[in-house]
Amino acid sequence: MRVLCLCLALLAAPAFAVQPDEVLSDPRLEARARELSKELRCLVCRNENIDDSNAELARDLRLLVRERLVAGESDDEVLDFIVSRYGEYVLLNPTKAGSNLILFYAGPAMLLFAVFMGGLYLRGRARATPEGTQDLSVDEAKRLEQIMRD
Repeated sequence: MRVLCLCLALLAAPAFAVQPDEVLSDPRLEARARELSKELRCLVCRNENIDDSNAELARDLRLLVRERLVAGESDDEVLDFIVSRYGEYVLLNPTKAGSNLILFYAGPAMLLFAVFMGGLYLRGRARATPEGTQDLSVDEAKRLEQIMRD
């Protein structure tokens, strides 16, 4: 029973990442803050959003998001400010522009290139003469063809 309670407590830990003193009194602003927090990566935990992270840096980012929202900034302005401060890595879903285009299209481009090269290889291999047949005389080639048909 104790093990079950411990497991449940550990699973519920991310739900308590946002501390009660961080919660805004305006429910609409709090909902916006929560949505923005789900788009931002915790720089300590890597692939966890700041809303679920217990790290101090995540807490600082959550507070920063809430401060900017209370100041009257739009969601895009808040995200732009945080990206300008911490870099685009802070976004869980990076933009598909600039140098990120290389990352988004490199995988499919390499796959297409590999398929193309594989097709060329197989096509060239099908055209190649069987090994040893280039040295046969005309009579020998005809005899080999007859044997291959039978």
